[in-house]
Amino acid sequence: MKKFALVLGASGSIGSAICNELAANGWSLYMQYNHNVAGMQQLAEELIQQYPKQEFMPIRADLSKEEAAEQISRSIFTIHAIVIASGHALYKLCEDTDANEMGHLFQVHVETPIQLVGILSQKLRQHKVSYITFIGSIWGEAGGSFESVYSAAKGAIHTFVKAYAKEVAYNGIRVNAVAPGFIETKMNGHLSEEEKASLIEEIPLARGGKPEEVAYLVDFLLSGKADYMTGQILRLNGGWYI
Repeated sequence: MKKFALVLGASGSIGSAICNELAANGWSLYMQYNHNVAGMQQLAEELIQQYPKQEFMPIRADLSKEEAAEQISRSIFTIHAIVIASGHALYKLCEDTDANEMGHLFQVHVETPIQLVGILSQKLRQHKVSYITFIGSIWGEAGGSFESVYSAAKGAIHTFVKAYAKEVAYNGIRVNAVAPGFIETKMNGHLSEEEKASLIEEIPLARGGKPEEVAYLVDFLLSGKADYMTGQILRLNGGWYI
């Protein structure tokens, strides 16, 4: 029997690493993306070629739109797991962030994913065990200056994970989050080499993380080897925040 996962933000650095890791471990995938058409096309072609017995279905949807959750849900049939790896950074002072930017950030990071989880929960409950995994952030716990609104959005997701895990535990749905620290992705492109080096000096393991390392932890949560774990925020930050 095939097992199906939905990955939001599948064309991003972390999202594509998650898709590759899950596919290697037998998952068929619904892969949501928006702007990165070429990246998604390449990812889908590679996965289809490598794993011809599995299914890989791109879904294009703009998570900043109120109708996005309903749109995505119409493309989902059977599903055993949801991984929310979508989102974007907002590196800005709170006082310089306008209402539109704030609303857009919360729609993408918080409102659309939570709405989609609610819509798809009935399909998840059809299985004895199913999974929801969010990619949170170190800033959702520690808070980051110049990223106060982004920190607030990730903090909201962390709190949702803790609350929703209690709400659906009886249904066999495991709800957790991975909270990465500094990961080498395009999202950190605003940092100069000097700024990056200074930041890495603060990390006890003395390096940034790799998208693949986030994917390994996500795969573990969906593997059946972590089924007594729910409502947890798992830190993956090289010892930067303990």
